Amino acid sequence: MPSPRFHLLLSAILLNTMTFSAHADTQFVNDNILPPLLEWQGQSTTLMQDAEQPWSTPFEHSNGMKSPSYDDTFKWLDKLVAESSLLHKVSLGKSPQGRDIWMIIATKEGLTTSQALAAQGKPTLLVQAGIHAGEIDGKDAGMMLLRDMVKGEKAHLLDNVNLLFIPIFSVDAHERSSTYNRVNQRGPVDMGWRTNARNLNLNRDYAKADTIEMRHMLNAINQWQPDLYIDVHVTDGIDYQYDITYGYNLPRGLSKASYQWLDSIYRPTVDAALENAGHIPGPLVFAMDKTDLSKGLHKWVASQRYSDGYGHARHLPTILVENHSLKPFKQRVLGTYVYLEQTLKTLAQQGTKLKTAIAKDKFAYPDTLTLTWKSEVQPKGWNFKGVEYFKETSSISGSDVVRWTGKPKLYPNLPVIGNTIPDIQISRPSAYFIPPQWQQVIKRLQIHGIRMTRLAKPQTLHLRQYQFDAHKFANQSYEGHQRVNVSASLHKVTSTLPAGTVKITTKQPLGDLAIMLLEPQSPDSFLQWGFFNPIFTRTEYMEAYAVEPMAAQMLKTNPELKAEFDQALKDKTFAADPKARLRWFYERSPYYDNQYLKYPVYRQH
Repeated sequence: MPSPRFHLLLSAILLNTMTFSAHADTQFVNDNILPPLLEWQGQSTTLMQDAEQPWSTPFEHSNGMKSPSYDDTFKWLDKLVAESSLLHKVSLGKSPQGRDIWMIIATKEGLTTSQALAAQGKPTLLVQAGIHAGEIDGKDAGMMLLRDMVKGEKAHLLDNVNLLFIPIFSVDAHERSSTYNRVNQRGPVDMGWRTNARNLNLNRDYAKADTIEMRHMLNAINQWQPDLYIDVHVTDGIDYQYDITYGYNLPRGLSKASYQWLDSIYRPTVDAALENAGHIPGPLVFAMDKTDLSKGLHKWVASQRYSDGYGHARHLPTILVENHSLKPFKQRVLGTYVYLEQTLKTLAQQGTKLKTAIAKDKFAYPDTLTLTWKSEVQPKGWNFKGVEYFKETSSISGSDVVRWTGKPKLYPNLPVIGNTIPDIQISRPSAYFIPPQWQQVIKRLQIHGIRMTRLAKPQTLHLRQYQFDAHKFANQSYEGHQRVNVSASLHKVTSTLPAGTVKITTKQPLGDLAIMLLEPQSPDSFLQWGFFNPIFTRTEYMEAYAVEPMAAQMLKTNPELKAEFDQALKDKTFAADPKARLRWFYERSPYYDNQYLKYPVYRQH
């Protein structure tokens, strides 16, 4: 392990590369180890105020190099809120370390409650920054935009739309700040941490809702009912020319009408605004192979653990913004400002059409739903605005490494691979039944806002139940859970359900979300996240001395069973395994646990 003296020397060397001046405002501690910087001087630089101006933000004070601490952020915002009737500040709740997760409500009428917004009827935009606290561009862009509404000439942006702005979502991680967080990212000077105080990733928590922070967020979504949700990140990976990339789930799936609005109405207006301001917008970028672009790009479909996948399932149009980490902080923040401003304009003009699309998706109730998807090459390639690179053998690692040259290069018609082939599909049940002992699952469904009723007395019903044909636990814990993957088959059952059993009908606005959380083969189902892991434990056994005479009686009295056993013995592996042979009889006896490997959530058609 390197000594403390080594770390001090390394810090001194890196810090000596930093130059904080008006003429060299793209110098960060890690610049000397990152690929060459592409030159940029966009029109959006005119959005910045001089540091001498009374309402310049901390970001502007630092010439676009720094982002303020939690305390400094809300000290500045509190002063702005106090200056205007347009703004109001509310807490969504406390973090594990006791910090408030604040939300700014911006409305022309100075509304302060969700009931008032709902009665008013305008479309509402929810913007969230800092779910990964080091990726904080949205906070500083939002502060500038609010300032220009209150102290500038942009109050008209709120004439026909409302804004809900969460400057910092992962507030505890925001304060785990360091110059040496996020080595792949050009600024700000000090950056927050990726995971929360419990080392959980909030953008893997939408479905399972383990964290206090996510429960506050889901409660806010249910309470304020936004029409559009923007989640601002900073990406990493390969180098390219795009500085503001963003995406949403594909047209196949659960929110087709909302996708059409996003793709045909929203994206053209936002792209045009960014281009006019000197930025290069693009779809989300994921290389199939980071060392070989000729292998193409991946069009990703997010599952419900992510913001955009979750929004797609609950019919809340959700956009994942991924600013390019190799672009300087100033460029990314200014691009985000342009992006958010145009979003407000588009939503104000086209909000009625979006509301119509959302309603159409909520009440579509498709008969067949796709749980998993397989990839295929898409019919149309992508003329990709990349950066030139070459590969060479590294004397450090001994393998080939990519060297980006900093020179723009167009890669024409790269293949695009997307998860667009339906894989596992299921028919829509009319309802699910969850026995009352599974309280953790029931409470999580309530946190999501899914409607349910309870049986007042025991009922005997004809239902269907999954039986697991195979299951496999993950080799290690992930996000605090021991995940499990299953293959399952449905069987008809008649079951007497106890009083207190929860019934969840799927013909409700969040019915599709309930299906994705309760179908065991859905990648972000409660089953796969480990909420039902106790069902995989066998608790009753039968000793060999009891199985032997029982098996002899079974063979003597049941010729069909004997024929089945003789057939099983043709499998040499089975025939050579005494324990397997005895277990074969135990599983066919009345002593066997009839609930083992059966999913304790019932489906009704």
